[in-house]
Amino acid sequence: MTAREPASGAAREAFSLSRRGFCLCCLSATALPAASGWLSPRSAFAQARGIVDLMMADAARSPIRVHRLRGNVAVLEGSGGNVAVLTGPDGKLLVDAGIGVSRAQMLTALNDLDDAPITHLINTHWHFDHVDGNAWLNAEGAEILAHEKTRKHLMAAQRVDDWDHDFPAAPPNALPKQVFASEHETTLNGSTLTLKHYGAAHTDSDISVRFVEADILHTGDTFWNGMYPFIDYSTGGHIDGTIAAAEANIAATTDQTIVIPGHGAPVGTRAQLHDFHDMLVDVRANVAALKRRGLSLDAIVAARPTAAHDGRWYRSVITPALFTRLVYEGV
Repeated sequence: MTAREPASGAAREAFSLSRRGFCLCCLSATALPAASGWLSPRSAFAQARGIVDLMMADAARSPIRVHRLRGNVAVLEGSGGNVAVLTGPDGKLLVDAGIGVSRAQMLTALNDLDDAPITHLINTHWHFDHVDGNAWLNAEGAEILAHEKTRKHLMAAQRVDDWDHDFPAAPPNALPKQVFASEHETTLNGSTLTLKHYGAAHTDSDISVRFVEADILHTGDTFWNGMYPFIDYSTGGHIDGTIAAAEANIAATTDQTIVIPGHGAPVGTRAQLHDFHDMLVDVRANVAALKRRGLSLDAIVAARPTAAHDGRWYRSVITPALFTRLVYEGV
């Protein structure tokens, strides 16, 4: 991110995000310095003075907002990624675990839904803001299910270069005990859940979770509702796979489907999936065209290939320049 930009209100706003969307890739304004120019991904996160520590401090004090959907499904917002909850006589099933220091607030929100125990947990992928709560949820009684690559990543230390952060291996009680390779189906609380692996998308471990009868799809981080996404090339992510995942999400939904994104506004629609897909395709085409002309990465960033979309999608620490670099890496 070497193209310079004035330290304007718009530039500073680019680093702002309400705590409702706080996650590994999204920092609140209080966590970041005023933007005096474009930063490299590593520099941006380094200036945040330890993004994981900041996330944990924020999650420890942030309230959990509950959005009741249909078919005994709700979304909990405020601890890492958006967490889906299915309630009923078989106990609570969660899709994603949020950040561990939110345990008290999460338990309050879960108990407000009903008094059934926590019995099951599904991880949509391996990232910290979706699995850090695994250990305490397992202690509460949750059996953990995930893609086999999620377990693989959690079993060993992982480095995410663009976050400039090293994650240690997860403790044994935070590891998924049940894994699958391609597709999996289960029934709980009278609801059929179908799980599908996307392939290399946001990471190489991403899955979707569909609540069939309720017609609700949890996409994990293959869909960021209203903001540029992060793509983790360190663990198998790719812009082309991210586009393919967006197409799979569109194919799996109708106009009546409720879509739960990994980040952003927690209740999404098929129309928003289309908008996200079209943005990805357009930015990829713009970056690829500039790259074919022989422009350097810095020159491509300076050309602002995301400019037509910034007003709508520039809402987090995933700045236009960072997103451009992520797309560039895959074209």
